[in-house]
Formats: sequence, structure tokens, C-alpha cells
Amino acid sequence: MTDAPAPMRERPLSPHLQVWRWHVTMLTSILHRASGVALYAGALILAGWALALASGPDAYGMYQGLLGSILGRIVLFGLTLATTYHLANGIRHLVWDTGRGLDIKVADASGVLVLVFTVAASVALWLFIWMAGGLY
Repeated sequence: MTDAPAPMRERPLSPHLQVWRWHVTMLTSILHRASGVALYAGALILAGWALALASGPDAYGMYQGLLGSILGRIVLFGLTLATTYHLANGIRHLVWDTGRGLDIKVADASGVLVLVFTVAASVALWLFIWMAGGLY
């Protein structure tokens, strides 16, 4: 036996965002996680709305004023984007769970479809609400 220590091998570097080429499925994976986090924030906003509703007309009016402000509407539109994205990408994942759509071209195409649906559905929903008089 030798008393000499074994030479230290260099550890392999893990791939990171500077190494990987960006592609649609990578973006949709990141956005799915981000939209899930945004939906948690939306749940807190919804809980705040329910608390304001239960607290009386003054608290409810203040909360509605906050949500009706420019910043509030931007946040609500962002939550609409997060909801429609998470829904569409969740359906995409359900299709993947059946073993379909996993080859690269179909996965990329479905990712683009999810992104287009997200924007189109969110804008259409807000246009519908605006035309129905919901945005005072």
C-alpha cells in the first residue's frame, strides 16, 4: 500500500443557462414554474378580496379601488396571463402523459401554440370584460 493521497479529479461542471441553447420547451418549462408561483400570489390577492368583502363596504371599496388602479390592473392582467398559460401548458403536459407529442418538432410546436393561446386568450378575455362594462 502506498501512503500517497489519490490525485484529486476535477469535478464536472453542470450545464447551466450559459451553456444550453435556448429552445421553446426550455422556456415553457421555466414559465410553467413561474406561472405557478404567480398563481400563489393571485390566491393571496383573492383571499384579500374576500377579507375586504367580509370587512364591510369601506374596506371593500378601498380594495376595489386598489385593484382598479393602473398598477392593480397590470397585476390582474399578469394573473390572467399566468392562469391561461398554466391551464394551456397543463393540458399540454396531460397530453404528454399519454405518450403523445414528445418528439422535438411536436413539442416545440405545442410550446409555441401554448404561448400564442396565452396571449390571445388573455387579450380576448380582457376585451370581453371591457366591452361588457366590467372595466370602469
